[in-house]
Amino acid sequence: MTVEPQSEGAELTEAAWQRLDPRVLAVFPLRQAGALIPVIVVLLISGRGQGGWQLLAALVPVLVVLGIGVSRWATVRYRVGEERVELRGGLIHREQRSLRRDRVRTVDLRANPAHRIFGLTVVEIGTGSSSTKEGRLSLDAVPVAEGERLRARLLSRSPSADPAGGAPTVSATETNAAAGPNQPGLDPALGQRGIEVARLRPSWLRYAPLTGSGLVAVGAVVGTAFRVASDAGLDLTSWVTLGFAGDELTAVPLWMEIAVLALVVLVTAGLGSLVIYLEGWWGYRLTREPDDTLRLRRGLLTTRSLSVEQGRMRGAEVAEPLLLRLVGGARCAAITTGLDAKTSNRGAILPPAPRAEAHRVAAAALLLDDPAAGTAAVLVRHPPAALRRRLTRALLPSVALVAVVWALPELGWLWPAALLLLPLAALLAADRYRNLGHALLPDYLVISQGSLVRRRVALQRRGIIGWRLRQSPFQRWAGLATLDAVTAAGAGYYSVVDVPVARAVSLVEQVNPGLLPAD
Repeated sequence: MTVEPQSEGAELTEAAWQRLDPRVLAVFPLRQAGALIPVIVVLLISGRGQGGWQLLAALVPVLVVLGIGVSRWATVRYRVGEERVELRGGLIHREQRSLRRDRVRTVDLRANPAHRIFGLTVVEIGTGSSSTKEGRLSLDAVPVAEGERLRARLLSRSPSADPAGGAPTVSATETNAAAGPNQPGLDPALGQRGIEVARLRPSWLRYAPLTGSGLVAVGAVVGTAFRVASDAGLDLTSWVTLGFAGDELTAVPLWMEIAVLALVVLVTAGLGSLVIYLEGWWGYRLTREPDDTLRLRRGLLTTRSLSVEQGRMRGAEVAEPLLLRLVGGARCAAITTGLDAKTSNRGAILPPAPRAEAHRVAAAALLLDDPAAGTAAVLVRHPPAALRRRLTRALLPSVALVAVVWALPELGWLWPAALLLLPLAALLAADRYRNLGHALLPDYLVISQGSLVRRRVALQRRGIIGWRLRQSPFQRWAGLATLDAVTAAGAGYYSVVDVPVARAVSLVEQVNPGLLPAD
């Protein structure tokens, strides 16, 4: 962590240095137990017949871990002053790290099982920097109540805009604390209840098997099978093993083998998706807090909390992956600045849920009374030239593949499948065009595009910090262009694809009058 120079006149002596909680002396050995147990077992087995030396060798790693824990507790100090947050420690290599309070953007609270047993949490304070090391300061470990107090205090002091003059940023909290997510929406600083915006409904579980997380479960099962086989001395990839398996399955009809394999994969993916859905979204509640923040609580084994200050939100996105769209499902995410995509699950504020619910939550997040004033707005369709571009880009590769199959007799068995590509490509192109559109509302620019994942983005007009107009040679020939609305939030820019050039210029002029030259 870089030590930032102290600003002149900063009052750092007003706050006393504090130690970490003494219970960290028990937490640290528990956290290291998983790595210590195999070492101790090896030392006990390999030292057979050496009497007391064998036991002493097994105790050395335990004593080392205990010594490290004691040194951490004895040397680490922290304090939160009016101007800076400071942390110092180290037994041999001592260092002091600090962050300016006005640059704090995130306060993350997380707790593994060892922390939760003793009611402790890790407080990670970040500045929104892309560098984890340079932009974060970690307090491991403090009581949960102290962590919540620090969170409320530090975030309440964060400015609504970057001090360097950049775009506003978001204050976010990832909380893995001992308290479960089913507690009432109490604001830790004000002691008041928040207003509930949404909570998990049992009927939403039907969307779990239609998410891509099931593929993770299939991969885990396959990986485990290969590891177990490897431990048993069996190489599943060898020709001998494959040949033996083939001989055993020759008596089974091919269609039955394919059906059983497909059923196993589907069941594994479905159950895996359900488990991941429950672990990630169990106890989900979205509330509007008295301090005007949007707070999300979720999680089963690891509880999490995400807080987004309303003044720093720059829009919302409703995404509909193909499988979810077929059954009327969608996701919703907040578009903010300074939000860690990994820890915040890319800003997700709603699990896979009904499409209408996703648009309602997006409107509530943006303080809109009607979803039609945001992500559910009526769109302006793009010209027929955009449809022709999509048909051309989808059909040309399909026609080329069909021609290759027709020209090579040995691939004749692929002929029916190749012909099927043509109508599928045309349907894909038509769907991509049907989902293409935009709308310019008084406060938001709404953009829609995509087929395999249809996305609708409502981007605040005041959150747009720049524009970029792009044209490929084929777009110039068709009189179209791609207009990128640049923002400091979310993905960084959102594109109005294949819009007439005159319309692109008009959008820029309406959002930022006088930005373009008069000629």
